[in-house]
Amino acid sequence: MAAWAPEALAQADTAEIAAVEEGIDAQIDKVFGKIASLIFAVLFFEVAGFPLILVWLVVAALTFTIYFKFVNFRRFGLAIGIARGKYSDPTEKGEVSHFQALTAALSGTVGLGNIAGVAVAVSVGGAGATFWMIVAGLLGMSSKFVECTLGVKYRKIDENGRVYGGPMYYLSQSGMGGIGKVLAVMFAVFCIGGSLGGGNMFQVNQAFQQINNVSGGQFTGYGWLFGLFMAAVVGVVIIGGIRSIAQATSKIVPLMCGIYMLAAIAVLIANIDAVPAAIGQIFTEAFTGDAAKGGVLGAMIQGFRRAAFSNEAGIGSASIAHSAVKTNNPASEGLVSLLEPFIDTVIVCSMTALAILVSGQHLVGGADGVALTSNAFQTVIPWFDKVLVVVVTLFAFSTMISWSYYGEQAWCYLFGEKNWIKVAYKLLFCVFVVIGAAVSLSGVLDFSDAMIFAMAFPNIIGLYFLMPVVRRELDDYLGKIESGEIIRQK
Repeated sequence: MAAWAPEALAQADTAEIAAVEEGIDAQIDKVFGKIASLIFAVLFFEVAGFPLILVWLVVAALTFTIYFKFVNFRRFGLAIGIARGKYSDPTEKGEVSHFQALTAALSGTVGLGNIAGVAVAVSVGGAGATFWMIVAGLLGMSSKFVECTLGVKYRKIDENGRVYGGPMYYLSQSGMGGIGKVLAVMFAVFCIGGSLGGGNMFQVNQAFQQINNVSGGQFTGYGWLFGLFMAAVVGVVIIGGIRSIAQATSKIVPLMCGIYMLAAIAVLIANIDAVPAAIGQIFTEAFTGDAAKGGVLGAMIQGFRRAAFSNEAGIGSASIAHSAVKTNNPASEGLVSLLEPFIDTVIVCSMTALAILVSGQHLVGGADGVALTSNAFQTVIPWFDKVLVVVVTLFAFSTMISWSYYGEQAWCYLFGEKNWIKVAYKLLFCVFVVIGAAVSLSGVLDFSDAMIFAMAFPNIIGLYFLMPVVRRELDDYLGKIESGEIIRQK
């Protein structure tokens, strides 16, 4: 009966009004933030302040680099030649060309991690984080080579010519028996989470933030509406599968990278006198560290963390896109894939970091993520915030459509390959587009990092076990080139 008292009614009315005033975005963020924090705490346990997942990734990358005799450097030129089609045969099995496979995978990595993620690394870890980001990128080239070679080696092609590949397949066929199948299921689950988190929510979240910043905050509280728009656009493309995605990314990736890199170069040229000092600061703080930002350990952690999130080497995701390539030689696509971390981290991420450092905006405070990068570019190009809206939206869009394919492949591995099963995943993906646009950056980052990094646990176990298989594939492919069995195209 007390619920009908005037005081209780007044309290209920007040609570209802407060809930309405709080807005849909805030309510979504409150629920999602708690879930994300819990997942992050479980997966990112630390020893002496260093997340063990990063040790797992870096040690693996170093191991592969040594085991394959620095394939990331020694076969770099050959990788470029293959990507350009000099050793390609369009009649071989698969769905897309080497270049299309590369751009499809790049669209999943060259994204807002290069803009917002780098800004986070520099603002939290200091200039030295850039050095460790580059180191992680160079070593990650070897990890990418291993996993993408295996992706093609163990892929499945159905009667309609559709390709299904990735860690789910090479883990289950690795020869590890039941353990391999368990690892495959684990990876598939984490991959679905990663596709909904870092490959979806983080991207649309930062795209909306840039649009809201440029508008002066006029769209605050309406992220969900932007999410609905993006969900509709993404949905149109992903219906066509990898062929439709590859066609879109082969055009979008060069365009968006070109625009962004030209702007970064403009910032560096305008601050050319500050470039040597910025480069010196990167190297100095990599080994001395900024005490206020955690010292050397803080720089290393942020550098490795953001590089891993950006280029995904060792995560296994890119091998899903590369599996669709037209080739009968798995190592050929493995070599093409090692270009990814170089383009993504060594070039794009480094340029972003340098632009932020020479502008001095990381010292101003009050901005993080994409807003910090935008402020840095605006010191030279005042209207660049409006251009960045287009660039960020393209980055977000291209990453989302690629990750939708990754998640769909994992989903099909778990639940089957029937059309209605694929449609169910695509609808779920679009729902998370709306959620991602509405929640806060911190919540999205925690969930994204947790899911994507979790994929590395089962994946790298398989990579260690299958290293000899990759070595045989590489030797076989190089032997065919040297013997003239594979003819170089003019």
